[in-house]
Amino acid sequence: MPIRAVLWDIDDTIFDYASADRVGMQRHLNAEGLPDGYDSVGQALDAWRELTQLHWARFAGGETDFQGQRRDRVRSFLRREELSDADADAWFERHVAHFEAAWSLFPDTVPVLDVLADEYRHAVLSNASIHNQDRKLRALGVRDRFEAVVCAVELGVSKPDAGAFHAACDAIDLTPQEVAYVGDHPDIDARGAVAAGLTGIWLDRTGLGGHPELTRITGLDQLPGLLRGDTRFGAPDTFR
Repeated sequence: MPIRAVLWDIDDTIFDYASADRVGMQRHLNAEGLPDGYDSVGQALDAWRELTQLHWARFAGGETDFQGQRRDRVRSFLRREELSDADADAWFERHVAHFEAAWSLFPDTVPVLDVLADEYRHAVLSNASIHNQDRKLRALGVRDRFEAVVCAVELGVSKPDAGAFHAACDAIDLTPQEVAYVGDHPDIDARGAVAAGLTGIWLDRTGLGGHPELTRITGLDQLPGLLRGDTRFGAPDTFR
């Protein structure tokens, strides 16, 4: 069965989340001051990244809700567990203003969407919320490229759970076998997609390597050739 649609992750796949988060947080710290316990802005930025990964994993695992993981990140980062919800929310919103000012797509995003526009349908599956991701795609000028935007917060289930991938396939009325999923995380995205019956593609922008069992590309410019070759990517070594 040929691939008829591409299902996309957003953050660190088509949108340069890591750069925006780092630049936004640096500007936020310049405005707010360095919290107690950090010797440098660089140390604080590293801590923020690690805490983001930690608390996002807790959210993905069902240990907390979307707003809860934000508040927990702020409390952990500031080392102020007694911080009220209102104060944690206010601190995070001030950070968001700087974060959003740094938003940008990866340079290869629009070119590959242009190349694939006439051959494949496109939709999004994200582990974030529809409020944030729909707004982000509109601000970046690409919301109209996607038939549907499906998000974990509203679904109540997140990647790599098969239910998340199947919900996104249902949103575009295709079977999993007709859909390829592209994302930056080898386990949550590519392996999760494969387990759900989709064709999983790991976008390894940093050249991490490994995971020889996965189909891997290092840039979106490689995606059209991979999809057009189809044969369910029987010889993916070209892209590793």
